[in-house]
Amino acid sequence: MERHLAVSIDVDPVPCYYRIHGLGPAPDELRDVVMRRCVPRFAAWLARRKIRATFFIVGEDLDVAALGARAKAARAMCAQLHADGHELGNHSHGHPYEMARLPADAVAHEIGATDAILRELTGRPTAGFRAPGYDLSVTMLAELARRGYAYDSSIFPAPAYYAAKAAVMAVRALTGTPSGAVMTDPRALLAPADPYRPSMRAPWRRGQAPLVELPIGVTPFARIPAIGGALVTAPAWIRDRVVAAMDRRRFFNLELHGIDLADADADGIPGELVSRMSDLRRSLPDKLAALDAVLDHALARFEPLTLRDAASWVQRELT
Repeated sequence: MERHLAVSIDVDPVPCYYRIHGLGPAPDELRDVVMRRCVPRFAAWLARRKIRATFFIVGEDLDVAALGARAKAARAMCAQLHADGHELGNHSHGHPYEMARLPADAVAHEIGATDAILRELTGRPTAGFRAPGYDLSVTMLAELARRGYAYDSSIFPAPAYYAAKAAVMAVRALTGTPSGAVMTDPRALLAPADPYRPSMRAPWRRGQAPLVELPIGVTPFARIPAIGGALVTAPAWIRDRVVAAMDRRRFFNLELHGIDLADADADGIPGELVSRMSDLRRSLPDKLAALDAVLDHALARFEPLTLRDAASWVQRELT
């Protein structure tokens, strides 16, 4: 029986985290720190483990008209990732957390602008998309289908994550620093946790869409998140139990974020953000050791592949 692991990295820039935590505008010098400092660390880590991954790119980071030399450097980094066999996925143009609530023309721009950049860089159609904040809408699914995407990987059916997010947003509102994040449609919490073909009218249900949904990894039964931020910050005994629980699945969609490999001191991450993100208070060697432990276990049980290849496998399975 085939069993597969897909590693993906959301390359969200630092301003996204400032918005989530209600910190206002991020320092301009940090605009490209995730792409400039963290992505090369991920590339080196993946090369050492001989894994091809999927990097979900925010198109604005590659917009030369907006960011000039920094965007040119980001494009060069992405071109190298592609040359090394990694997949580049679409993570919207400006990473608006309210994207699921935007009208069709705005959604088309968010997806289309980044799609055009990625096609220019790779010379091939873009296969996959991940929505900001894991919030997939009918409008977004329709745009992806119209463009011929092979998969979406936005559904995150994790009630514990949803509850924690709601609590943080409530505290932020009460303290006068409201979060820029948006609550995900709660119906997604009941979505299938294994890959499926979604309904075009209700992406959280099975249906007959031309593309497949590759949900973010959660454990069976309790649906505990099996993602980078949680696994990096959890005590080792909890991390090991969560990863071991994923042995019951045929597909482990291990989602990470570029900032997971930030070194707060070396990268100049301000204390105001570090105080709100526990993973930024962990040392880089500790985080790499935690991720290595995850892969040591997973690679003994799952065959690694990109999400593009995972979508092809799922399409065959669902035929």
